[in-house]
Amino acid sequence: MTPPLRTISSMATRSLLAELTAEYTRATGREVQLEAVGGVDAARRVAAGEAFDAVVLAADAIDKLIAGGAVVAGSRVDLVRSPVALAVRQGAPRPDIGTLEALAGVLRSGGRIGYSTGPSGTYLVQLCERLGIETQGRLVQARPGVPVAALVARGECELGFQQLAELLGQEGVEVIGLLPPGAGHVTTFAAGLCRTASAPEAVRDWIAFLNAPAATATKRRHGMESCA
Repeated sequence: MTPPLRTISSMATRSLLAELTAEYTRATGREVQLEAVGGVDAARRVAAGEAFDAVVLAADAIDKLIAGGAVVAGSRVDLVRSPVALAVRQGAPRPDIGTLEALAGVLRSGGRIGYSTGPSGTYLVQLCERLGIETQGRLVQARPGVPVAALVARGECELGFQQLAELLGQEGVEVIGLLPPGAGHVTTFAAGLCRTASAPEAVRDWIAFLNAPAATATKRRHGMESCA
């Protein structure tokens, strides 16, 4: 029996990869084992040489893994562009974030701010610094692998910033929308062939399936746009 491909990704693409991979398995009969963890942890494990066939992370993280030799040079394939969005607790007032000025006002007066350890969290901190927002004692960072939406739903923070794909469908929160012009941020997530891959051609076939035109509608349902 052909062993399954072993892959690892950050949480941002977990649901999307699960849906598309199920379609891939039905179409080809090839099993793919998906593991989703915090992006920092995923990159660390791949860099340490843990036996994975493929990895899906933010494009800059894939580039670092290529530079370090853990991912095969030239194998990076950009899969999706994922924007950052804002969510509040279900039933809470819906703040106006339609302009940069309105968003800045919300950030100044909106209480505690939930953010992730991933690219969206890094960007949120940079945005607050750029806008001169005082965040001392107000930032609440979710642990790796924990959705920011969970913090918002439990009342641990009033505002939650994360990739739209990670906020959609989460219980107890309402997605207000994407960040406005001047504050919007999009992360590109990419796949790479791991140096430890046991079946490189099968990995390339799986990645090509993820990037096929037929996957575009699925990516949009998950709050992302295709790079293909």
